[in-house]
Amino acid sequence: MRMDPFVKKLNGLNFSDMYENDFFLTWEKTRDELDAVFTVAEALRCLRENNISPKVFDSGLGISLFRDNSTRTRFSFASACNMLGLEVQDLDEGKSQIAHGETIRETSNMISFMADVIGIRDDMYIGKGNAYMHQVVDAVKEGYRDGILEQRPTLVNLQCDIDHPTQAMADMLHMIHESGGIEKLKGKKIAMTWAYSPSYGKPLSVPQGVVGLMTRMGMEVALAHPEGYEIMSEVEDIAKENARVSGGSFTKTNSMKEAFDGADLVYPKSWAPFKAMQKRTDLYGAGDHDGIRALEKELLAQNALHKDWECTEDMMKMTKDGKALYLHCLPADISGVSCEAGEVAASVFERYRVPLFKQASFKPYIIASMIFLSKVRDPQKVLSTLEEKSSPRKAV
Repeated sequence: MRMDPFVKKLNGLNFSDMYENDFFLTWEKTRDELDAVFTVAEALRCLRENNISPKVFDSGLGISLFRDNSTRTRFSFASACNMLGLEVQDLDEGKSQIAHGETIRETSNMISFMADVIGIRDDMYIGKGNAYMHQVVDAVKEGYRDGILEQRPTLVNLQCDIDHPTQAMADMLHMIHESGGIEKLKGKKIAMTWAYSPSYGKPLSVPQGVVGLMTRMGMEVALAHPEGYEIMSEVEDIAKENARVSGGSFTKTNSMKEAFDGADLVYPKSWAPFKAMQKRTDLYGAGDHDGIRALEKELLAQNALHKDWECTEDMMKMTKDGKALYLHCLPADISGVSCEAGEVAASVFERYRVPLFKQASFKPYIIASMIFLSKVRDPQKVLSTLEEKSSPRKAV
C-alpha cells in the first residue's frame, strides 16, 4: 500500500501536541514534529501523484493575509488549502474596516466564523510580524473559549520578521530528496551567504530560517556576509545551540569564498542589515517617510560596495567537487537578466533552474502538512482511509 511507509514512520514519532496548535517558528517544534511535517507532506504528494483526492474538509475557509508581496507563498497557501478541501479568502486590509479603527481582536474573530486556518505574511518590520501573529492567535483562542467561534482556526506563519518556516522546510524537503534521505544531510556543509542586490530592505527571515533549521539536522552551517549585515543575535544563539545538540556546526565569516569552499550546498541571498531594519521600523512607527527614503538611499549605496558578492561560475568551482546544489527562495536577482548586477550569474541560475523550480514545488505540500497535522486528530488513520477510498481527484 502506498501509505504504509508514511504511516509506519508517523507511528514512531511523537507529534500529538501539533493537533489544534499553530506553527510560528521551526525552532519551537521538536525534531519529531518537524519529521512529521516532512512525512505528511510526502504522503499528500504521493496521494496527488496517484490521482487520489487528499481532501479532508468538505467546506471551510483558509484566510490569507499578505502584508508583503508574494508569488510562490501566496499560491502555495491557496494550493494547500484547496488540496485539503478549503476555499481561500484573501483579507485585503484596504477593503476592510481596519482603517476605521477595527481592532485586531475584532478583525480576527470576524474573519474566523467558518475559518479553519489563517495564513499570515508580515515580514517588513522588526518586532512586529511575529508579535502580530500571536495577537491574532490570542484573539481567536478567546473567541473560541467564549463560544463566538465554533472552531479555533490554526495559524500558519507564511513569513514573519524572525522566520520563514514554510520556506525553510520546503528547502529542506528539497535537500532531502536531492541527498537521498534526511539522515544523509548530517555533516554536509551549507553556505548561507549574503549576495548583492540592487534593491534594499529584503527580510532577514530567510537566512534566519535556514540557519535556525539546518543546524537541527547536524549540518555544517556557514553564515557569510559583509561586515554590517548581521542577522538577529538571538537567532545566531539558537543556531549555535542547535548545532551543539545535533552534532553539527555553526560558523560565521565575512568571506563568501570561505563559506563556499568545500560546500555541498550554497544559498546566496540578499538581506538587509538587522540594525537598518530596526531603524526602518522606528521610522515607520514615527511616520517619518523622508527618513525612510533617506535610509533607502543609504542602504542602496552600502549594497553597491559589495557587488563582488555574487554567485558566479568561479565561486561554484570552489564548492565540493564544483558540484554544490544551488538554492534560492526565488525570485533571484539574476545578473544580466532581471538586473544589471545581482545575486547570481545567469549561467549558474539557468544550470540550476529545474532543481530551483522543484525546490519551490515542495512548499504547497509543506503548508498542507502543517494544516493537516493541526486539524486531523489521527493522521495515520486518515491517510490510510484516503487511500482505501481512493476517490479520484480528476476523471481519467
